[in-house]
Amino acid sequence: QAQLVESGGGLVQAGGSLRLSCAASGRAFSRAVMAWFRRAPGKERDIVATISWGTITYYADSVKGRFIISRDSAKNTMYLQMDSLKPEDTAVYYCAAGGGGSSPVGYDYWGQGTQVTVSS
Repeated sequence: QAQLVESGGGLVQAGGSLRLSCAASGRAFSRAVMAWFRRAPGKERDIVATISWGTITYYADSVKGRFIISRDSAKNTMYLQMDSLKPEDTAVYYCAAGGGGSSPVGYDYWGQGTQVTVSS
């Protein structure tokens, strides 16, 4: 059974860093587009970044220059390095795998989410 499991969330002060991981199991996602989404309180689930199997990346404007998405296909794991964190980055972060795009409907597999809280 395909499964995505996020880890690495937590509480950090503004300006700090966190690294999220997304471990895939049950099937190989090497050819899938993988993505990070986030949902802030009272808001929709929004795209953060995507990475293709050829490691082509996309970033939302709000995180460009601060976040880096990467993947290790041999380990079936995706990462999100988050630097210069801001209070507005506070959200539940989800990893996803599927056909791609900036909408959640483009993804078939989802993790359970990990909370990131940035204090001011």
